[in-house]
Amino acid sequence: MTLTQLRYLVAIADSRLNITQAAERVHATQPGLSKQLKHLEDELGFLLFSRKGRSLEAITPAGQQVLAHARRIIEETGNIRAYAANERGEHEGRLVLATTHTQARHVLPEAIARVKRAFPRVSVHLRPLADGEVLDHLARGEADFAVISTSGAIPGGGLPVPLYRWRRVLLVPRGHALAKLGHSPGIAELAAHPLVSYESSLRADSSLQQAFIAHGHSPRFAMTARDADLIKTYVRAGLGVGVLAQMAVDARDEEDLLALPAPALPECTAWAVLPRERVLRDYALELLAALAPQIDRRDVRRVLAGNAEAIWPTPPAWGEAQRETTVA
Repeated sequence: MTLTQLRYLVAIADSRLNITQAAERVHATQPGLSKQLKHLEDELGFLLFSRKGRSLEAITPAGQQVLAHARRIIEETGNIRAYAANERGEHEGRLVLATTHTQARHVLPEAIARVKRAFPRVSVHLRPLADGEVLDHLARGEADFAVISTSGAIPGGGLPVPLYRWRRVLLVPRGHALAKLGHSPGIAELAAHPLVSYESSLRADSSLQQAFIAHGHSPRFAMTARDADLIKTYVRAGLGVGVLAQMAVDARDEEDLLALPAPALPECTAWAVLPRERVLRDYALELLAALAPQIDRRDVRRVLAGNAEAIWPTPPAWGEAQRETTVA
């Protein structure tokens, strides 16, 4: 039994038993992967997968048990390698970050630039995803950590570390009716206009939907998108009132658009979600420090190692977080 065979086993499971995709995932040939799978089954003395013709049909009960152990072995092997690289002061590698489009476009550039200055031989790979896809990506081991926001609930799927707090804003052309009110609009006034917001706003459990329902109204969406810049584009085109994260609005937008406080919507928190029991490379902790300078990276290491409780300082509001990051 070899580590390579176990890696192939995990790749097949994570590729939904598609041998071609599994081979691409581990940079192997399809015949080579199939051959190693057969060698592993021969050594174990039982089938890891049931077959239908030449295709894999399902993971056998015994295969599920082996797969669980294989995942732990591969994870611990990665931890040993990460620990050794940190001890050697080896500052090269690959950092994969799963996040949303808003974080990727409006929050992460300066933090990633700081990592690249400190670790020029590290390549950073962003995976901008829909809100509901980010933690799934992390759970499959396809990212080193995730950055995601919630409006109350603490995210699961790993160790959540609070980064900063933020609110949503309304964005309208300067000649819009809401811009002429002279005060921040309420839900009833907002309900009279079509909205342009994030795809996640369509979910029944979204805080935007819940705020409207609590005031006896239903939001009317003209358009939704994953990308805040697309939302701003269609607000400018006159499709409706933009509802988006305050981080996504900058001085250039306010040349022709007006940002107003969003009514009755709860404050949100941005989180880094780290895989538990994972030895993080120094450059991953550098990125975390750039996003949340109020967090001591030594505390992060102790919590991940199971040597301390996860007790974090209250995250700053977005404007404060920007100032702290600039000072750091």
